[in-house]
Amino acid sequence: MPSIYQLKPAFQNLLRPTVQRLYNNGVTANQVTLLAGVVSVLVGAVIAWFASHPWVFVLVPVWMFLRMALNAVDGMLAREFGQQSNLGAYLNELCDIIADAALILPFALFPDTSLLLVLLVTLLALFSEYAGVLGAMVGASRRYDGPMGKSDRAFVFGVLATGIALGWLGALWVDGVMAVVAALLVYTLVNRVRHGLSQVTENAPSA
Repeated sequence: MPSIYQLKPAFQNLLRPTVQRLYNNGVTANQVTLLAGVVSVLVGAVIAWFASHPWVFVLVPVWMFLRMALNAVDGMLAREFGQQSNLGAYLNELCDIIADAALILPFALFPDTSLLLVLLVTLLALFSEYAGVLGAMVGASRRYDGPMGKSDRAFVFGVLATGIALGWLGALWVDGVMAVVAALLVYTLVNRVRHGLSQVTENAPSA
């Protein structure tokens, strides 16, 4: 399925000079991963605290973009500069789902928004990422199939938050977007399981 994740190689090319400078200054992939996770939690906390003031949601698109850049940077540091590690793999996955939850849950505090829908989206985002990780467990690759992967969620919630901050979108819009995202996350989860199983079958030695 089409996904914004497919734009990642071009994004990485733009970041490569910055990554080289970070490496030269002794920055590690794990440090970048932890930074992205910690700041995501802090941003989520600030938004939750001031959720009754729509303008605070402008932090979502700003941080979502920076977070995606940091996620690309930590991956490039790990792969291209020999910093891959088992600890890094754990941190990468754990920080991602923690950051997702921290940035999605504050939408539930926007006045008159459905708490149930926001919680459903948060859980489905977690389940879809878990389904992607399970690909490696069954002998496939880590699955990033769309249509509602991490990059896609960042885009959707960034646009939604911008509309809230500008006063263009109210609770009904938030609930509607959450419902659509939930449906697409279910589809994403199924896609990741299906494609993971298909890849295992393709990789299996013929009898």
